[in-house]
Amino acid sequence: MTIEKKEVEQRMKHFETVCRDEGIKLTHQRIEIFREVAHTGDHPDADQIFRRVRDRMPTVSLDTVYRTLWLLNDLGLVVTLGSSRERTRFDANLSSHHHFVCGQCGFTHDFYSNDLDNIRLPDSVGTLGEIEATHVELRGVCRECLEKGR
Repeated sequence: MTIEKKEVEQRMKHFETVCRDEGIKLTHQRIEIFREVAHTGDHPDADQIFRRVRDRMPTVSLDTVYRTLWLLNDLGLVVTLGSSRERTRFDANLSSHHHFVCGQCGFTHDFYSNDLDNIRLPDSVGTLGEIEATHVELRGVCRECLEKGR
């Protein structure tokens, strides 16, 4: 899934502003790595980002991709998805949204729901700590995998 050009441009401007405000150099590699995450809705992991960026920049290293992604995460420009046992996936969509994840192929897709955005959490959750965000992840089997199984 490719993100609309206007949305990518907004994400890129936000990226540039945050980096400048934080004194982070806007290197060609950082720009291309962020652009890769910003223009796609498939929530790629670091290896996928590395392969895609390497097609445009053959000299980029996997280490650079990892360091850049964690820098972007620390700057609040991307969020991570998935449990620590899985490959970490990165998402530049910072608006309130949720995910559908296929348990067979890993396909991950955004969806939006006002009901889920405003879900009432049990009072007991507050005893665990301060809630900063709520994210719902639905797991199932995507249409493509369902079709293959038939």
